[in-house]
Amino acid sequence: MVRSEVSIPYGDHLDEIGISSEQLFDGYMLKAWRDGVKLPDGSESVREYIRHQGACVIIPELRPGVFVMERQFRYPIGRPMVEFPAGKLDPDETELACAQRELLEETGYRAGRWQHIATLHPCIAYSSERIEVFLAQDLQFEGQRLDPGEFLDVFEMTIEDAEQGVLDGLITDAKTISCLFWARKILQTGRT
Repeated sequence: MVRSEVSIPYGDHLDEIGISSEQLFDGYMLKAWRDGVKLPDGSESVREYIRHQGACVIIPELRPGVFVMERQFRYPIGRPMVEFPAGKLDPDETELACAQRELLEETGYRAGRWQHIATLHPCIAYSSERIEVFLAQDLQFEGQRLDPGEFLDVFEMTIEDAEQGVLDGLITDAKTISCLFWARKILQTGRT
């Protein structure tokens, strides 16, 4: 675990204890729940949230400072989004296997080197989703293997253009913005 010089208060005095649980929705990818909870002051409240099996996002470094990116229509947002390749974990799949599968399927690249970088929790107020971040290097193109019904554009982007895309509002995907933070650190220091 990374240690920080910042002093953060610690203790269990903020914990909420589940006292009841009801499944509201059982979908293909998402499961919605409503739980009754006991709050730190002893009062009770309700928490509604989505259980998600988890996902991976890949920072595919084609060459120093140049990354493989995607543009894909995201229905809930109603528009195409610029993002790093990513996908959800299949049942009984390891995080690394998911990252390797998604990179090849979506971009057509296979990586010779893989490194786990971080764990993200993108929607902490209403979802259990966690996204594992991987750096993929030594890329070799083999050809896309898109899933049926999957449509996306694949292109190269420099770190500078991607960072400017965030500032200009072109890139608004939270996982991609977080990954650009890590990509910049890797480029500046040569390590994660």
